[in-house]
Amino acid sequence: MTVAPFTPHFMKIGVLTAALQELTPRDIRDADPDQAIEEWLQFGRELGADYIQVSAALHPSESDVPPEAMLDPVANTLDLRRPFDRSRAARVQKAVAATGTRISDLAYFDNLLHHDAATRKKKHDFLLRMFDAAALLGVDAVCGFVGRNQQHSMEENLADFETQFVPLLKEAKVRGLTYRVEQCPMPGWTVGDNWHNNIAYTPAAWIALHQICEKHGVGDQFRIHYDPSHAILMGQDTRSIFQFLNDSGYGFLIGGFHVKGQVVDAKGVSAWGSGGQTLQRGDWSGGRPSANPADHVNAWKKQVVLAEHELPGTARHDPLAYLQNRTVDWLDHQLAARELLPLDVANTHLVVEHEYPPARVQDREKLKPILQGSIAFVRKIDEAAAAMFALQHEVLRAQGIPVQGIGREAYRS
Repeated sequence: MTVAPFTPHFMKIGVLTAALQELTPRDIRDADPDQAIEEWLQFGRELGADYIQVSAALHPSESDVPPEAMLDPVANTLDLRRPFDRSRAARVQKAVAATGTRISDLAYFDNLLHHDAATRKKKHDFLLRMFDAAALLGVDAVCGFVGRNQQHSMEENLADFETQFVPLLKEAKVRGLTYRVEQCPMPGWTVGDNWHNNIAYTPAAWIALHQICEKHGVGDQFRIHYDPSHAILMGQDTRSIFQFLNDSGYGFLIGGFHVKGQVVDAKGVSAWGSGGQTLQRGDWSGGRPSANPADHVNAWKKQVVLAEHELPGTARHDPLAYLQNRTVDWLDHQLAARELLPLDVANTHLVVEHEYPPARVQDREKLKPILQGSIAFVRKIDEAAAAMFALQHEVLRAQGIPVQGIGREAYRS
């Protein structure tokens, strides 16, 4: 009889620095852009995170979207208005060594298929600078969106992806990097009626995009940074998504995870349906998009009228909601990842992304215990899933002992 040892494997726990945009006040980080990363590395240590995912964005003075039009303010912890050179990288690496907190990857969430060529070039140039920074820092990935050309159909956007995005992936390949796409549909990105504004929003789309990438030799550069909150928003559940990818032979596409939830408001769904608020939002005035950028944030009522983001650990334990796909079953999320995806678990990042509005206080001392609690929750859930997986799929299986019960099944809620 074979006896397998009990050897659970845990994921790498991190936090996205967008959780606290003003950890380093803007006037300080504008003058000394790398102080923001140094302070976040120290803050990450205090929070109990092993890693930080460093948020970057076009500086507010350079962005095409005014800050007041954004649901989430710009978080440019990494400031790239001047080149990120070897001396800057050495400074950051020194802070990594001093704090013991490491950098998982860099993150830049923007519309990289923007219809305006000049605006799109500015975003692409910024992403290329991020690739250079990632290579200098020794991280292997950049996380972000694909986006959508608002003037084209989804079908036309496949051609846009091939001509405009694939060249970016070729640049990533030259630098030994992977681009991991978060699958948020970004319904509030536009005051128009489009709901899917990031074409890489769902597994069947990931496969279509990956097939284009394979045709151009950059299949290994295109991966998904899976976020269960967006699955809940679209009426999906994690286990079924992972099972679909497994069945299709594309389970390898998942390369990392954001951990934030989505709590669906049944009353909001009753009022507006899963497509969100379609009229009288406040982002239009006099029959046309409002001239006041601050009104454009109301376009997000397509989403927030029916759902609210959850910081892991802050929502009540609600098994019925899990079964109805109205919130994330965190334990099953981690179990399904191990059971259905070909992951190198010990080298997979699990990044806490904080977007729960009432708890998103921009005060270091008030936010600190909130993030500490959430990160601790995520770590313990991952440890529990790792223990269950190792016990059931390795220890018991090796001795021919059956696992009891049925558990949550894919394609059934």
